[in-house]
This record gives sequence, structure tokens and C-alpha cells, in this order.
Amino acid sequence: MKLTNVEHVFFDLDHTLWDFDRNSALAFKEIFQEHKIELELNNFLEVYMPVNFKYWELYRNNAVSKEALRYGRLKDSFDKLNFETTDTTINNIADLYIQYLPKNNHLLDGTLEVLDNLKDRYQLHIITNGFEEVQHQKMQTSAIHNYFKTITTSEAAGVKKPHPQIFELALQKSGAKPENSVMIGDNLEADIIGAHKFGLNVIYLNPLEHQIQSLYPQVKKLKELLNYL
Repeated sequence: MKLTNVEHVFFDLDHTLWDFDRNSALAFKEIFQEHKIELELNNFLEVYMPVNFKYWELYRNNAVSKEALRYGRLKDSFDKLNFETTDTTINNIADLYIQYLPKNNHLLDGTLEVLDNLKDRYQLHIITNGFEEVQHQKMQTSAIHNYFKTITTSEAAGVKKPHPQIFELALQKSGAKPENSVMIGDNLEADIIGAHKFGLNVIYLNPLEHQIQSLYPQVKKLKELLNYL
């Protein structure tokens, strides 16, 4: 069912448009090879990905700092794998990861098709909890920066999704009204519930088909957004 009266489309970035998992794996592969980290990459990623998810949840809830997230997700992963290393090495890998990550440019399937379809009919925007210094680089490297009128990061807002203040800032920057806007993202709490509480229309990108309340429209693939927009 088409959404009516929508003029502004707000996207999350990581895991919604930008293929975070694939690009992250490539960054770690490069780091491990260059610095002779004797770990099998897939074994590391199997442990790291849920640890990283946990730390981002803590970061979103202001339970850890950005620095603690960057260090802790690596330290915990290495500990789980019984891989002995030093704090100096961990901090070095953490810094290199932030440098290498945005050099990779893979997008989720359907991203360019959807953006090309929407760009002339809506004003497009980004709202992201990702770090200020890397989100713009990711979008430049993957050639999607020019699709978006505004980019609102949690660091610029001083709060993270689902806090209402980040949605308020994004709407102020864009000149949009909640009732004329839709938020699209992969995180139910941060993107969907947060935006819905602020009055935006929402569409949940749910590739793993998590069970959710039926009041939120959802799609499994990005191309399905065109059924709504």
C-alpha cells in the first residue's frame, strides 16, 4: 500500500543501505594480513559480530563511550578466542579499523536502484548513529553522498537514535514535518520505534524476518520499498 503525503524519506545508513558486514570483514582482512594477526578471519567474525552488536546497544544507551566501544569489542572478541595480545595492539587495530572501514564501498542489494527511483520524487536524508568522521567517508566512497539533502549523525545531535532529539534535529535541518516523512531502517528500537514515537511514518527493513508488531510496515529487501513509495 502506497504511503500518501510523504515528501521526505529518511534512511539509516549501516545495515540499511551500506553493507556494513561485508565492508567490515574486508577491513579486518586487510588489517590481519598486514599486521600478521594469526586468527582465521571467519572464526574471528563469528565471535566479533554479536560482541559488536552488544557494544553498539550499550553505546546507544549511553552505557559505554565511543572509545570503550572501539576497544572493548576487540578485547572481548580476542578473549573469547583465547588470543593473547596487548592493549597497545588492540588500540592500534581499533584505530586502523576506523581508517580502513570507509575505504570499502559495498552497498546492500537494490540500494542504487531504490535511490535512483526515489531521488526525483522525494527529498532523501540520512539519520545515523555511526561516527561522524567515518559516515561521510562511507557515503563518498560508495558514491551515494549526492543523493541526500541532509545527513544527521548522533555525534552532531548529541544524542543517539531512538532519542527524540536526533529526529527533531533531522527534521529541522530538512524543513520536514513528521507527518510528511518516513524513516527506513533495520533497527527496530532505534530506527522504527524511535521515529514512530516522534510522529514519522516508518518502514522496517527486516531481512531476517524478526517477529514484530504488525503496526509497523516491513520489507525483507530494499526493492520492496517501492511498493510503499
